[in-house]
Amino acid sequence: QVQLVESGGGLVQAGGSLRLSCAASGSIFSINSMNWYRQAPGKQRELVARLVYTGNTNYSDSVKGRFTISRDNAKNTVYLQMNSLKPEDTAVYYCNEVVVTGTPQREYSYWGQGTQVTVSS
Repeated sequence: QVQLVESGGGLVQAGGSLRLSCAASGSIFSINSMNWYRQAPGKQRELVARLVYTGNTNYSDSVKGRFTISRDNAKNTVYLQMNSLKPEDTAVYYCNEVVVTGTPQREYSYWGQGTQVTVSS
């Protein structure tokens, strides 16, 4: 079983910065991708940033140039650095990892519990 624990959300003024963290624990053979999603009230969950095992990253157009996804392999942690925050960034942010684990090995998708980010104008 793999667990993801998020931290770093909070209230910030527009133009400010926050860094979200997602620490993974459990038996993981390999990680195929590490992702951050967000869901605003009344809206569907959307992919914000993706870091695949090759090191390539992808961002939604709405956050490109402002958000950066990174990982610390030694700490089994993925980060989302969010700069120049806007009120429209307000949402619950979810960490997601697609990993290979188990016996026999299979691909699984795990989710964190979510962390609230609120940006005031």
